[in-house]
This record gives sequence, C-alpha cells and structure tokens, in this order.
Amino acid sequence: MAFLSDTQKVGIILTCFGIVFTFLGILMLGDRGFLAIGNLSFLAGVTLGIGINKTKKFFFQKEKLLSTTCFLGGILLVLWGWVVIGLIIEFFGVFNLFGAFFPYILGVLREVPYLRKILSLPGIKQAVDRATEGNLPM
Repeated sequence: MAFLSDTQKVGIILTCFGIVFTFLGILMLGDRGFLAIGNLSFLAGVTLGIGINKTKKFFFQKEKLLSTTCFLGGILLVLWGWVVIGLIIEFFGVFNLFGAFFPYILGVLREVPYLRKILSLPGIKQAVDRATEGNLPM
C-alpha cells in the first residue's frame, strides 16, 4: 500500500465496508439500513479509490449504460424501501459492470493463506477453476 495515496486508501476501506454492510444487509433478510449504508459506502469508496473522472468514465461508457442504470436504479429502489426488487436489479447491474473483475479477484483470493484452503476444497475448487478458466494473465 506504499504506492497508494491517502485518498485511495480511504476509498479501498470504504469499498470493503460497503461490501461487508451489503452482505450483512442480505444476511439480515434485506435490512434496509445495512443495505443503504453498504451501497453508499461502496459508491463513495469506488469514487475515492479511482477518482471522480475515472469513475464517470467507467460507469458511463456507452456499452455499460444499461448496467449502470440497473445498478444505480437498484440502489435507489433499496433506499426507497423496495428491497427485494432493488437487490435483484442491483445485482444484475453489478454482475454486468464488474463481471470481468471476478476472475482476477478469485485469483488474488487463492493466494490468501486461509482462503486458499477453503478455495481448494473439492466442490469449490472446480467452480473456481471454471470461473477463472482462461481469464487470468498467467
């Protein structure tokens, strides 16, 4: 983390908080408070982590406009209280926006000491291998 600015470090922390709070909101059967905090923290973290201009450039590309609309629309629906419909629409947007990053994330998670053991269990290993198949630059 020596090459990251303080703003980028805060962005990474906020993004992680966003993911954790969203996960907790789902575990609490759609708790609107956790989901709202998670969504807003995630958006703020991404914006701080990569900068405002790169965030606008990423989210508002012509080919990603529908995914961005679904993602932001799902967040608004969750904030307005339509949790189940909002989550479905939001996850559709997330998978279309960030789907290309998932193989890289799984590749990094394979190198984390305790997660390495979990990701190498028989059923999980085949699923992770299939998800990262041909997508990693190694």
